Amino acid sequence: MFQDKVGELGALAEEKLGLVLTKEQLDQFALYGRLLLAWNEKVNLTRITEPSEVIIKHFLDSLVALPYLSGLNVCDVGTGAGFPGIPLAIAKPDLNGVLFDSLGKRVEFLKFVVAELGLRVEAVHARAEDFGRVERFRGSFDAVVSRAVAALPVLSEYALPLLKRGGLFFAYKGLQAPEEVQASQRALEILGGACEQVVEINLGALAEHRSLIMIRKVKETPPGYPRKAGQPERKPLVQILQ
Repeated sequence: MFQDKVGELGALAEEKLGLVLTKEQLDQFALYGRLLLAWNEKVNLTRITEPSEVIIKHFLDSLVALPYLSGLNVCDVGTGAGFPGIPLAIAKPDLNGVLFDSLGKRVEFLKFVVAELGLRVEAVHARAEDFGRVERFRGSFDAVVSRAVAALPVLSEYALPLLKRGGLFFAYKGLQAPEEVQASQRALEILGGACEQVVEINLGALAEHRSLIMIRKVKETPPGYPRKAGQPERKPLVQILQ
């Protein structure tokens, strides 16, 4: 099923993103797709189950940050079923780092996939607020990526503490990205970040609109962030600072 469709992924990755995927990488994507749908029958991983849609809306979409990614130590915040972290690790085999999620069943799936695909990333069960306070993770990543559904100030509070100074946070967003950036300026200043650019990416008629927000860590994040579990979402910095 997926084996018949991954050629489409290879063609689109080259056409839309300028990425050339090897046969081995396309085979890894096919195996990932099969495992995703098999596990989805017992664990809620994705509502998208048609292979062509998975390839475009999950696999191809996850790869949009790759042309801008520098450094090999990457963290995926709230990775869910592994997006965007696992597609990035497939397409960039020397990439290492951590994918974390708050749901244990999803992390079990991720560990299985990482082992089956022979990837160099680690899957960790953790809440974002707690993960950002762990000494070996805080301030240790070259890049942080996230497709998690949360407001930009919330995601930034999770992501920026994890970055090395000078590192980049890639927030996968939709049509409202410019407005989110504008509303988040003060929060970003406090967290030590500055928006470097917003890239609009056209992946074709079947894909959802994708904006990629790139936030540079320009100074150290104060030690009080991220705040305790639940606070970033209940009281986003953008509300507190109004």
